[in-house]
Amino acid sequence: MDSKLLQFHAALSQAATQVEEALDAFLPAQDTFLGPPIRHAVLSGGKRLRAFLAMESAALFRVPPGQALRTAAAVECIHAYSLVHDDLPAMDDDDMRRGKPTVHVKWDEATAILAGDALQTLAFDILSAPQSGIDPRVQIRLIARLSKCAGAAGMVGGQAFDIAAERSAANLGFDEIAMLQSLKTGALIGWAAESGAILGRQDTAPLQRYAAALGLAFQIQDDILDVEGDPDAVGKQLRKDEAKGKATFVSLLGLEGARERALELAESARGHLSPYGSAAQNLKLAATFAVERTG
Repeated sequence: MDSKLLQFHAALSQAATQVEEALDAFLPAQDTFLGPPIRHAVLSGGKRLRAFLAMESAALFRVPPGQALRTAAAVECIHAYSLVHDDLPAMDDDDMRRGKPTVHVKWDEATAILAGDALQTLAFDILSAPQSGIDPRVQIRLIARLSKCAGAAGMVGGQAFDIAAERSAANLGFDEIAMLQSLKTGALIGWAAESGAILGRQDTAPLQRYAAALGLAFQIQDDILDVEGDPDAVGKQLRKDEAKGKATFVSLLGLEGARERALELAESARGHLSPYGSAAQNLKLAATFAVERTG
């Protein structure tokens, strides 16, 4: 691994440690009814890429670290809620997540649903807290954007599109899969990346374009790993899409075509960061990481 990627992994690890410490304070206590499943869902590992994007984008605009940690914690709560619900039998029906039993397996389906519900609302509690130090007008903007990116016009809409596609006899084409993933995966990545500009009261457009390319590259790499990845490294059951006959970037483009497209998108993502110069080095490296990761 070259020195720049070593730098990136060190920054990613540091961001993960910081956001997990913040989450530990925000999450329900272990001795509350939903505390254990919620903590299991949020604190059982994970790359913390969305938190990293939130913190790095905030650093571009010299946003106070405490404010950035709140956006990072909020996006991790939304992401964890989406995984808990996505793993349910009515959705993707997964038994493992991040190398550990999913919440509905370790507890039960009702507990998993409620834990996910609680995590979703906790994200908005974290962002709206009066002690956050964030200007109330900025809080409203952050919450409004997150509501859209996480809801029917974003992540949840993408999940619904995905379920409808699974039930359809017709396979999706490339543009349709790209649109699906821009909602299901990309919308939340987009909010994380643009949150720093919102906090800094700056133009969000360059970071939105960066995140759109990054999110699609990330998902293409996910599809590649689903075919040739190591289940232990990925932390969940693989090759389920292939077993279902589901159209993916790999099934449409082939492995080499998918790799080429992911690399092109990573390069595009890095290009959108040109307005920020060397200050965006870690965000540029995140695009490289998205297409070179093995888990």
